[in-house]
Amino acid sequence: MWARRGCGCGCGGSLVLLIVLLTAGYFLVYRPVAVFVDGLRAPPGQSAGVPAASGNIRAVPSKADIEKFVRIRRAERQALGSNFASVQTIFQQVQNGQTPSFWQVTGVLRGVGSSVGAVRAAQTAGLASEKLSRERYNVLRDDVNRALGLPDIDFGKIATELKNGKLPDLNTAVKLEADPKTAALIQPFKSELTATAALGLLGF
Repeated sequence: MWARRGCGCGCGGSLVLLIVLLTAGYFLVYRPVAVFVDGLRAPPGQSAGVPAASGNIRAVPSKADIEKFVRIRRAERQALGSNFASVQTIFQQVQNGQTPSFWQVTGVLRGVGSSVGAVRAAQTAGLASEKLSRERYNVLRDDVNRALGLPDIDFGKIATELKNGKLPDLNTAVKLEADPKTAALIQPFKSELTATAALGLLGF
């Protein structure tokens, strides 16, 4: 009579390990990434008062544009609170030419996920107050970052790719050429803008 064969403890152990890994992946990666991405979106009705894009949104910034950007950036920094420290740490590593690892990126997303909604709300309120469209603000942010000589890397885009099941390319820390006029305009605010520049990693 043939002996009956089965997986026994081996298969049972493998199944338990698989469940543990999937659970860990959900709570350590997917869930915090999803919370972060959802926080980046302005809730329905929250954008009331923010003007629609008009004119040439890619025009070279004026002094008034830079001043508006600085005031909104201050509100964003305050809204992020103590979570800014973790973003600043990894931002400094990027500035030093180090490409962040997958776990460093997801760690930051996990840490700031609960605060991103507050930062977005602060930005939205600032846009309404300054009569600045979101599209124009994004252009100003990119212009300012180039003028500061900052790396071009956006955790918001990385998080969206992760949520969609894609493995992002983290080696995107390249510096782009700045407009001389913009570089001159930011000089009075350079220290402050440099100190809060880490917010740009989060897409703000």
